[in-house]
Amino acid sequence: MHNYHRRQIITKEYELFDFRKTEVPPLLLIMDRSDDAITPLLNQWTYQAMVHELLGLNNNRIDLSRVPGISKELKEVVLSAENDEFYANNLYLNFGEIGTNIKNLMEDFQKKKPKEQQKLESISDMKAFVDNYPQFKKMSGTVSKHVTVVGELSRLVSERHLMEVSEVEQELACQNDHSSASQNVRRLLQNPRVSELDAVRLVMLYALRYERHSSSILPGLMEELNRKGVSERHRRMVTSMVEYGGKRVRGSDLINPQDAVAITKQFFKGLKGVENVYTQHAPLLQETLDQLIKGRLKDSQFPYLGPSSLRDRPQDIIVFVIGGATYEEALAVYNLNRTMPGVRIVLGGTTIHNTKSFLEEVTLTAGAGQAERVQRAGGHPNRR
Repeated sequence: MHNYHRRQIITKEYELFDFRKTEVPPLLLIMDRSDDAITPLLNQWTYQAMVHELLGLNNNRIDLSRVPGISKELKEVVLSAENDEFYANNLYLNFGEIGTNIKNLMEDFQKKKPKEQQKLESISDMKAFVDNYPQFKKMSGTVSKHVTVVGELSRLVSERHLMEVSEVEQELACQNDHSSASQNVRRLLQNPRVSELDAVRLVMLYALRYERHSSSILPGLMEELNRKGVSERHRRMVTSMVEYGGKRVRGSDLINPQDAVAITKQFFKGLKGVENVYTQHAPLLQETLDQLIKGRLKDSQFPYLGPSSLRDRPQDIIVFVIGGATYEEALAVYNLNRTMPGVRIVLGGTTIHNTKSFLEEVTLTAGAGQAERVQRAGGHPNRR
């Protein structure tokens, strides 16, 4: 759309663009997904992100029809923070905290019904409790729904060895020990219980992290995928991922290794102030916004259009990720909004990715790139 037409629309629909006046104009930050291809590849451990990664959230709905022994009324459930108090309160909490919160609600119910005491030591115990006490289900329908969802998440975590997989993913994303990472990825690829998707994502993360390492074992890892029986389609995606988000493409320094010694293995306790080995990673978006708010964002990396400069502390920031945002980035924005007084950030994107949708996006992008190269070469794929 030409600037002339934009001005016409803004003039005609002026009420839509009549924002409240602020000292610093609202700022639109446009980011490209290819600058950070690592974030959408990671398994997640906060509730909303974990649900989307393992079950898929589509218009706030989850399809549970494939869950073993699922009841008719729970084959599809709605998770919406607007009308589900438990979901709203647990959206950004980690998996261990959610289980504890459900257990506390059930124990409160038991205190009011002394005759209905039942041990609640595991998610299986919680599911049995819901089945045995329809009165609780009736009184707290949303919580019993979450018992089903958390139960299925727990089953998948166990079935796919996701805690072990996630620990190695975080090592690849955040640390700088090629020897350890190589051994750990190879070990997991040889584990028959590690799924095809998880095996491929580990190799992709390795390829992005150690793309130009002098001792790269990527060819050997690709052969491991082949031996594991991973489809050719998935194996090809590793090359597509590096073409999509490798060093040649990225406009910023994505890799910022942390000190591995400073990271302790806390997870289910959810202790404040203790780093968590499964959630060490922070998306590039978080650092970019932090730099923007502090007036340290480089004009060379983020060319700026407008009357004020990037040195002015913005009050309202709209972030839009071309190629799709993630719920891990939504969590980062939520935390920045909580900890940065006077700053309001809104996150948007062409979609909200989990790993599966991201791989589809990368595959389509790689296909479009191949078609363009063929066209430039005169219409023949082998012509140079």
